[in-house]
Amino acid sequence: MKNSLPLSLHIPQPAARPGQEPDFSSVAVPPAGALPRPEIDVEPADIHAFAYGLIRVLDEDGQAVGAWNPRLAPQALREGLRAMMLTRAYDEGMYRVQRQGKISFYVKSTGEEAVAVAQAMALDREDMGFPTYRQQGLLIARGYPLPLMMGQVYSNQGDPLKGRQLPSMYSSKAYGFFSISGNLGTQFSQAVGWAMASAYRGDTRLAAAWIGDGATAEADFHHALTFASVYRAPVVLNIVNNQWAISSFQGIAGGERTTFAARAIGYGLPALRVDGNDFLAVHAATTWAAERARANLGATVIELFTYRAEGHSTSDDPSRYRPASEASRWPFGDPIERLSRHLIALGEWSEDQQADLKAEVEGLVKQTQRQVEALPPLNGPEGSLEPMFTEVYQDMPWHLARQRQEAEG
Repeated sequence: MKNSLPLSLHIPQPAARPGQEPDFSSVAVPPAGALPRPEIDVEPADIHAFAYGLIRVLDEDGQAVGAWNPRLAPQALREGLRAMMLTRAYDEGMYRVQRQGKISFYVKSTGEEAVAVAQAMALDREDMGFPTYRQQGLLIARGYPLPLMMGQVYSNQGDPLKGRQLPSMYSSKAYGFFSISGNLGTQFSQAVGWAMASAYRGDTRLAAAWIGDGATAEADFHHALTFASVYRAPVVLNIVNNQWAISSFQGIAGGERTTFAARAIGYGLPALRVDGNDFLAVHAATTWAAERARANLGATVIELFTYRAEGHSTSDDPSRYRPASEASRWPFGDPIERLSRHLIALGEWSEDQQADLKAEVEGLVKQTQRQVEALPPLNGPEGSLEPMFTEVYQDMPWHLARQRQEAEG
């Protein structure tokens, strides 16, 4: 029997394109404090609504409200604010030097600083993170030396990875920062495997992973959720829904039909959907998921609802696929401004202190930049051939040993 109507294919389209007015009318902004905070041993089936709602703590007046308020001490809030502002200043500095031709490539995290910084502060220092290239705030919040970060971007003698990674794809076992993979989907499956190994050995460390909205359409994502569910892996699985995967809006990955958090439901995993620009909400949700994992109750999927304010990387021009003013119209505001406003509302901060901190972190980035730029290149007349041969194999194969001997004459 033939169809009475011709078949048609639905191709998701963003609400606005370049030259049009940004349109976020379809984005629901629920009131802060509306969702309750369940016990960590709740059955995932009993909190399905959390995959469709939005955990929010900071209201429009900068007040922390509701059961998810983590009640952090003012000093912890100031530390979080500084780490976010240093992350943004670092991003701006590296963007400028890339445009000057001093480095080849960079990825900014502008607008998403609360995700990495709040989660770094909520997790234990020994927990292992499996990040994307937009979680540099994890390293900064954990106190990783800024000259090492910058040296890796410059790929000179200050690069701890000795030129083996693309700029801004950091790696530090000591700081719980697993090597960044350009193919982001792999981080989820690797994090689940690491968490399973930690549990199998009777260790106490958790794993946490980050993935973009676009990469949830990759097979790695589904493989990871299967293993995390079956083996109750102690892992926090974060989906950073920043609305854009390179130049494809999140509807192409399935976000038009339902939330990304809802994908956890089919695997029997608890799912939380969080205002990713709300530092307190991100911290609270991550703490809940970490406590659940530490109690051997398994993994949690968190969708962090945020917005990528800048281009996908320095190779990207977002004005070609979205309205230029879209970032400024994002209904959940800027994470740094919101946390600053909260501290001011508490009487623990001021506009002058905010300006002083901005000047301090910008000055630190510039000072570090001068220091790192003065270092010699990794190879060449002033460098060494050693990085070409070492720190890849535990025991150097015979053919590399011979090549090294020949190269060194």
